[in-house]
Amino acid sequence: MEDLEVAIIKAGVLSEALPYIRRFAGSVFVVKYGGNAIADSSDEATLESFARDVVLMASVGIKPVVVHGGGPQIGEMLARLAIESRFENGLRVTDATTLEVVQMVLMGKVNPEIVAAINRFAPLAVGLSGADTGLIIAEPAPGDLGFVGEVESINPEIVERLLGEGMIPVVATVGVDRRGQAYNINADVVAGAIAGAIRAEKLIYLTNVEGIYADYPDPASLIRRISSGGLSAMLASGSATAGMIPKLRSCLDALEAGVGSAHILDGRMEHSLLLEIFTDSGIGTMVVAGGQGGME
Repeated sequence: MEDLEVAIIKAGVLSEALPYIRRFAGSVFVVKYGGNAIADSSDEATLESFARDVVLMASVGIKPVVVHGGGPQIGEMLARLAIESRFENGLRVTDATTLEVVQMVLMGKVNPEIVAAINRFAPLAVGLSGADTGLIIAEPAPGDLGFVGEVESINPEIVERLLGEGMIPVVATVGVDRRGQAYNINADVVAGAIAGAIRAEKLIYLTNVEGIYADYPDPASLIRRISSGGLSAMLASGSATAGMIPKLRSCLDALEAGVGSAHILDGRMEHSLLLEIFTDSGIGTMVVAGGQGGME
């Protein structure tokens, strides 16, 4: 009887997911897999769950693009090499030596690990960096930050070509300027810029918090749905925590560029992607275009 009850529950989940599968088949989802979400998992289970979810999305006709960071992993490697990290306004000051470590960690460790995890379930993932075919053209960020960059422009041709062939692009967020100089760029910003450039249906941030809070860290203040107008008001009020500000601004920029909706959710939770996009209730915060609306 217990097996039958479990089977009935599974059938109910599939039935609930069906309308969403049909609605989003053929749509592009940009998923930012945060370095914090990766670092906060005690073993490979979270990465395996993420990879399985991405492959399932691809299997039902959704076209996922994975953009990843790696801040904690970069910090760990710098510490191991006895290289001091210095931050200004939340950004890691990146001299030439630090930039080498950033490239080594993002493009030599984190990116191949995500690609390999996805390819264990289906040979679809292709690793990229912003230097590939000029995907991310960078310019220096304001201030004395060294090789910290901002997105000047996105050339999505390589991403669109891979999506057209049924592949899953996995993008490390190192960009280059027009002379070929590499820059370390905030992955939240890159994910939003790529989503806007390819007019993605959804931009999804997987991080180490459940979503956007009206009064962080009070769990009762978790916001399930908010309009872009409401989010702009939150940013203007100064109530957003410093670590969330790049995500929230990128959500607004992406929605303004034509992305259908943006989502922030806890990437440490097993199957968080599927729970957010294939169930009626979802688990994180959904941001939609609109005026000075309220929040739920």
